[in-house]
Amino acid sequence: MGLPVGITASMVWAVLIPVCFVTVALRALPFSFLKLLKGSPFIEFLGLYMPVGVMTVLVVYTIGGASYAPGGVGAALIASVATLALHAWRRSPGLSIFAGTLLYMALVNLVF
Repeated sequence: MGLPVGITASMVWAVLIPVCFVTVALRALPFSFLKLLKGSPFIEFLGLYMPVGVMTVLVVYTIGGASYAPGGVGAALIASVATLALHAWRRSPGLSIFAGTLLYMALVNLVF
């Protein structure tokens, strides 16, 4: 078990090192613009509405894909409603996401 015939370790490193640098640079680049965009109405708009939009897409995707999963849509809906209720009560995103995920896993693996 090793490298394919004709491929040396130096060839692998010659590809991996630039890929690593480009990946890190592309992930760090947006943070270099933070000072320029501070106070921008567009960034404030994104900061206000983007989290809600992302969560909405995730919920729709999860419930839509749950019809093929064990437990079906019922487990996903029960866990989603419980997550929403817990978040409305405690206002803690971490707690509600963790508890909702835990409930969904329990419903899929233990109940349904």
